[in-house]
Amino acid sequence: MLRYIGRRVLHLIPVLLGMTFVVFLIIRAIPGDPAQVILGQQATEEATKALREKLGLDQPWYIQYFDYLKGLLTGDLGESLRTRQPISTEVWPYLAATIELAVFAMIIAVIIGMNAGIISAWFQNSWFDYTAMVIALIGVSMPIFWLGLMEQWAFSLELKWLPTSGREEVRDPVQAITHFYLIDTVIQGRVDQFWVAIKHLILPGVALATIPMAIIARMTRSSMLEVLRSDYIRTARAKGQRMGKVVYKHALKNALIPIITIIGLQTGLLLGGAILTETIFSWPGIGRYIYEAIGYRDYTVIQSGILIVAFMFVMINLVVDILYSAIDSRIKYN
Repeated sequence: MLRYIGRRVLHLIPVLLGMTFVVFLIIRAIPGDPAQVILGQQATEEATKALREKLGLDQPWYIQYFDYLKGLLTGDLGESLRTRQPISTEVWPYLAATIELAVFAMIIAVIIGMNAGIISAWFQNSWFDYTAMVIALIGVSMPIFWLGLMEQWAFSLELKWLPTSGREEVRDPVQAITHFYLIDTVIQGRVDQFWVAIKHLILPGVALATIPMAIIARMTRSSMLEVLRSDYIRTARAKGQRMGKVVYKHALKNALIPIITIIGLQTGLLLGGAILTETIFSWPGIGRYIYEAIGYRDYTVIQSGILIVAFMFVMINLVVDILYSAIDSRIKYN
């Protein structure tokens, strides 16, 4: 197992290096001069040229790339062209916000999606089965930006149950320690702030969970239907075991492989694809961080942000591969 993990990690190096090269070239194709954007339209040509030289943007693209690559190999993600702050320290609060939101959304998606899929397969062709699959189809098809706006209108403006946007109350901010606000409020013993943080998570979390919830429900139903038709399931039922025990103890375990795959892929997509949700709910996550960096032509932030998201995505896939052998003892990594 350790040899397999080491081999997979070594395989990630050329993948991530190739990704940095492609992203580097694509970003340089974006119209606009970062020095001009930073200084504004009223800046003189001399000031723009001086800033371009200071930032190293006057160098050929291959020199800029190898300078960036040299920093990466030493663990340096570079500095933001706009704020002149190290990206390694500047990006963490945004990354923590996205991880907290994505984990919260995936908990909702997994709990509701898996149970809806299991019950739909258990009572195939029942009213619950048809209703759940119709809702799942709607969930996959529904635009996140529309759902987010409808949530804000219904639960914030009309019912006034939940906050419209942000992560915390402006008048009583959370003292950031780990930048995971749920953890920080527990560390500080602030139960009131913990529930405030939960309230801020609900609307963006539900909006973000909609699509993976629907996909997980449909995949769980399909996988469970295949397993429930197996001979050993009929044997277990013939021995008089309760249907609930057969479904959750025997059938679910053997149906988990494709479900775990989907959960891993959707988690990776949430970490990198939450830009719309973070923008609508003013959530200070890494997607919004990269989006704002594109507006400022902040090349190093864009490159490093995408690299971090790509690294997390491939690491999630590695964890999923390892879970296969934990779920199914027939799968071995030698």
